[in-house]
Amino acid sequence: MSEIVDILISASFWAAVLRIASPLIFATMGELICERAGVLNLGIEGIMVIGAFAGWIAVYAGLPLWGGVAVAMLSGMFFGLIHAVLTVPFGLSQHVVGIGITLLATSSAYYAYRLSLPEVSSPPRIEPFQPIDIPGLSDLPFVGPALFSQTPLTYFAFFTVLVVALVLYRTPLGLALRAVGENPSAVEAQGLSVTALRMGAVIVGSGLMAVGGAFLTISAFSSFFFEMVNGRGWICIALVVFGAWSPSRALLGALLFAAFDALQVRLQQTSYGTLVPYQVFLMIPYILSILALILMSRRANVPAALMTPYNRGER
Repeated sequence: MSEIVDILISASFWAAVLRIASPLIFATMGELICERAGVLNLGIEGIMVIGAFAGWIAVYAGLPLWGGVAVAMLSGMFFGLIHAVLTVPFGLSQHVVGIGITLLATSSAYYAYRLSLPEVSSPPRIEPFQPIDIPGLSDLPFVGPALFSQTPLTYFAFFTVLVVALVLYRTPLGLALRAVGENPSAVEAQGLSVTALRMGAVIVGSGLMAVGGAFLTISAFSSFFFEMVNGRGWICIALVVFGAWSPSRALLGALLFAAFDALQVRLQQTSYGTLVPYQVFLMIPYILSILALILMSRRANVPAALMTPYNRGER
């Protein structure tokens, strides 16, 4: 037990929690925007993969790091556009289209990788974002190394949560997005386009998902490799439900999952690692997240029009 306490009170542990949570935060905010507008985006896993590849290959080709982030976002928005066209105006099954987008985006990333680097046996490395110290704050004991010595994309992830919350709850656009996920006919009665709002939400949300993938290649690691997203997209869908479609609660869920993940890595290096198979530690964050999801989802208020196609003029 003392080993667990030592882990929890170490600054390096909490610094790792923020790093692990960052890609989840981007993708969760993207999924939350989509679902708030009434569209379930199951393409999130593939969009994160294509974002990871696009951001990395752009930087490898010579673009600056922020240029790689922009390329990743654009790639995600492209696949989000495909998803939006098929599910919103055409009203196709959001489940089927989402799975199709995941397969298409993932396969496109792998194909582009082999096409770009046919003779490479191991992925080349780039110079990723480096941690930056915030003057005055990074020198604070414990809090400084844990919170204020992160890469720019980690700070940007938390800033994204603030922006999403402000837009959703403090602007007319946010009110319209929430309304279109609850009662699209009322939105149409106000002279607003349900199709435009939903498509815009899916495109922007998909862009944020891709930035979450790009975090893995140009901030957490320095190269792209297959299976690096490793189910994070599906976790983000669960985090939206866990957070009851609220940006602040979804942020808490991302931090909670990241804490479980960071804890299991460190537990493997303690005396527990010699007593328990490592596979058990790998399961810990997922098992605890499922339990938390079960408890929270019982009180969740699902957007009333989620996954419900809308045809203009219907009542």
